Amino acid sequence: MTVQEIYTYLDGLSPFATQEGWDNSGLLVGDFAQEITHVVLSIDIDEELIETIPENALLITHHPVIFGGLKQLQFNQYPAKILMPLIRKNITNIAMHTNFDQTHLNDYVATEVLGYPIIAKEGFVAYLGVDEPYDAFAEKIKTALGLPHTRGVKCHDHIRTCALVTGSGASLMRNIEAECFLTGDIKYHDAMEAKALGLSMIDIGHYESERYFGEVLGGYLEKLGLSVIISPSKNPFTYL
Repeated sequence: MTVQEIYTYLDGLSPFATQEGWDNSGLLVGDFAQEITHVVLSIDIDEELIETIPENALLITHHPVIFGGLKQLQFNQYPAKILMPLIRKNITNIAMHTNFDQTHLNDYVATEVLGYPIIAKEGFVAYLGVDEPYDAFAEKIKTALGLPHTRGVKCHDHIRTCALVTGSGASLMRNIEAECFLTGDIKYHDAMEAKALGLSMIDIGHYESERYFGEVLGGYLEKLGLSVIISPSKNPFTYL
């Protein structure tokens, strides 16, 4: 299949037009006319991953390797250090970020990983029916996602409804209408604001909450008869 044919399929599955204005999903490296036999799925791109990918493959990532405007390409700095070996091996890269969050990833983590029903959806935000004590709920989330520890803001002893945004969604907290908010990358001042708002939060990690990207997308691509490799994409953080 050509990159264009696969791109068209992906666009039908999770329209690129639905991505946020600050995002950069779509074809980032490569040629729509290129023929593809192997597809690799990963959250991110690193040098170790590129070494394992065959030449002329299509690499579909969750996070865009090119995010802001590029004014220069210095090959000893990110992202040019990643782009150079991609181009040398003629590897095409498509990113599916905020569009895939909205159409697939949040729903999958809510129902298949955490095991809670979705009772409402508002863009990125999935609302879950919980009805459990905060402490017991936090422990379940920790176990389901394999978190090294529980880190959160406790404003309620009992959680009836909970909002979920995989990745980094703390900036949305003022619009959350639930007792608890699950998201990653919660900063100190986010926690202070949550306390003031009376919003409980649990940090579900950026990598830990999005590592299912390949698992979710892979099932759809295999139906096209493509050879799909799901990369475990390493967490850049080390927990001691």
